[in-house]
Amino acid sequence: WLSLSKPALGPSTGSGTVRYHTPRQNLTAPWWEGAVVYQVYVRSFQDSDGDGVGDLAGLRARLPYLAWLGVDAVWVTPFYRSPMRDFGYDVSDGAAVDPLFGTLAGFDALVADLHRAGMRVIVDWIPNHTSDAHPWFAASRADPDGPMRRWYVWRPSAPPDGPSDLRPASERPPNAWPSAFGGRAWTYDAATAEWYLHLCLPEMPDLDWHEPTVEAAMFDVARFWLARGVDGLRVDVAHWIGKHPDLPDNPAAPPPGADGGAFVNAAKPPTPFDAVEHRHDMDGPLAHAVYRRLRRRLDAFDPPRVAFGEIHLSGARWAAYAGTAGSPELHAPLWFGLLSVPFEAAALRAAVDARERTLPAHATPTLVLGNHDEPRLAARVGPERVRLAAMLLLTLRGAPFLYQGDELGLTAADLPADLAPRDPLGQRQPGQSRDAARTPMPWTDDSPGGGFTDAAAPWLPLARDAAQGPGRTGPSSVAAQAADPASLLALYRRLARLRRRTDALRHGAEHLDPDAHDGVLAYRRVHPDGSAVAVALNLSPRAVRVAGGTRTLLATGPGVRRVPGGWRLPPWTGAVWRA
Repeated sequence: WLSLSKPALGPSTGSGTVRYHTPRQNLTAPWWEGAVVYQVYVRSFQDSDGDGVGDLAGLRARLPYLAWLGVDAVWVTPFYRSPMRDFGYDVSDGAAVDPLFGTLAGFDALVADLHRAGMRVIVDWIPNHTSDAHPWFAASRADPDGPMRRWYVWRPSAPPDGPSDLRPASERPPNAWPSAFGGRAWTYDAATAEWYLHLCLPEMPDLDWHEPTVEAAMFDVARFWLARGVDGLRVDVAHWIGKHPDLPDNPAAPPPGADGGAFVNAAKPPTPFDAVEHRHDMDGPLAHAVYRRLRRRLDAFDPPRVAFGEIHLSGARWAAYAGTAGSPELHAPLWFGLLSVPFEAAALRAAVDARERTLPAHATPTLVLGNHDEPRLAARVGPERVRLAAMLLLTLRGAPFLYQGDELGLTAADLPADLAPRDPLGQRQPGQSRDAARTPMPWTDDSPGGGFTDAAAPWLPLARDAAQGPGRTGPSSVAAQAADPASLLALYRRLARLRRRTDALRHGAEHLDPDAHDGVLAYRRVHPDGSAVAVALNLSPRAVRVAGGTRTLLATGPGVRRVPGGWRLPPWTGAVWRA
C-alpha cells in the first residue's frame, strides 16, 4: 500500500486507506509521553503544485510514508501568512494559511488525515514577534499615541553619552542588546523618532507581553488552531518573551557550560549574540507567569493539549519552564543538551544524567538531535556514529524529535559556491547559513527533482549523498533505502516499531550504568510492571564486552554475540536486549 514514487495529489489522497499500528499505551500517561515526533519543514518536504516549494497538499500526500515509518506525531513548521523574510517565522496573520502553502480547508483535511492515520499534529506558536507587515505592527507604528503602540517594544533614543557625544538620535539605540541575526536589536523609525526592538530580523519586531491585550490576542491565535483539532503547540523561542521592562544592558556571558547559563551549541561557531549573558532581554518572571496561564488553558481542552517549548537555556533556568507540580508551565521544555556536547560516551552520559537530575518529575522529558536550525546530524556526528545516534534518540527516556531527512543520513548539502544564501541569517552573518540543513527531501533517484518537485529548480538544491553507518555511504532517497533492509532508514523504522511495542522503552524509567566500559554508553529502561530492556552503545573503534541482557531485540549492525560474561559489541555498534 505504500507508494514511494511521485504520490497522487488529487482530492482523494489520504481518504482513509492508510494502515497503521496503534501503540501500546500506558493508559495513565498522556499520549505525548515517549511519543516519536517527526518534524516536517514544510518548504522542503513535498511540492504538490510544481513551484519548487513544499506545501500542505504535498505533506498530506506523503502521510503514508510517515505511517510506515512509525511516528506518533508530526510537527508542522509555520505555514501561516507571511512575507517569508524568515521563511514563515515572520507571521503577518497567525490565523491564516499562506497561499504558498495552501488553504485553510487544505490544513483541515491534513489534520483529519493525520488523525485518521493514528498520528497527532503539532504546530508552531510564535509568541515573541510578528512580521512588520502584520496589521498589529502597522497600527502600532502609525499612531504613537494609539493603544496598539504598547503592543510592541518602543523606546526613545538613549541620551547623549556626555557633552562630546554628537551622535544624532538615530545613532543612539536605547541599549546595547544584540540581535540573534547580527547587529543591534533596535531599528530607528524616523517617522515617530523612536526605536523598536527585534531580537531577530528588523522585519520581525518583538511583541511586548507586559501589555495584557497582547496575551489575549496571542492566546486567541493558539485557540484558533487548537479548536481546529491541533493536538499541541511547539512554542518558538519560548523564553524570549520575558524581557525586563527597564531594558538594562546584559552582562558578559559566563564561561561555557556554566550551570544556569545560556545554552552552548557545540555544533555551531559562536556569534556576537553568544557573547552576552541574556539576563534581561529574555527569561524574566513574566514568561513563567504567561506559561502558567497558557498551561491552564491547554489543560482545559478535552482532551488536553500539549505545549513543547523551545528553550535555549541550560540547567535550572531551562528546567524552570516546566514549573512545579502544583503550578505547572510548559508540559515539555525541549532539551538541546545533546547538541552541546561531543558525541562521545562520557560526554553523553554526563549530559543525560544532568537532564535526569534537573528536570522536575512531573514534566515530560524530550530529546533533540537535529532540526531546521542545526547542522545536519550526520554531518555533526560522522558516518560511523549515525546508527548509534538513531538508537540513542529512540531508546532514551522521553519524547524524541526526529528531523526530516535525518532518518536517511542526509549530510550537509554541497551547495554551489556561487549560490547566495537563501537563509537571512547566512546573509547577515557569513558562515551561519542554515540552508544546508533545509534542502528538500529526496524521495526517488529517477528525476532531477528527486520526487520532491516537477519544477526545473527547487527552492534549494537537493542533497544527493547520505551517511548510513561505518563504512557505508549510499543513496539518499527514500525509495532506495526503503528497499534495502540494511539501510539507515530501515533501522529507524525497526527502532520506532520496537519502541511502540515495548512498554519499557515508551514509558519506563531510565538507569544509566556508571561503570560501563570506556567508550560505552549503557543504560536500562524499566517499566513499573517489571519489564525492562538494556541498551549499550559502543562509541569506540574497538570491540568491547558488555553485560547486555537475556536476548537481543535489535542491533545497529552485525557481529553482536554472546561471550563469557556478557555480549561482544563490535566497534561503532549498539544493541537493545530484553533484560
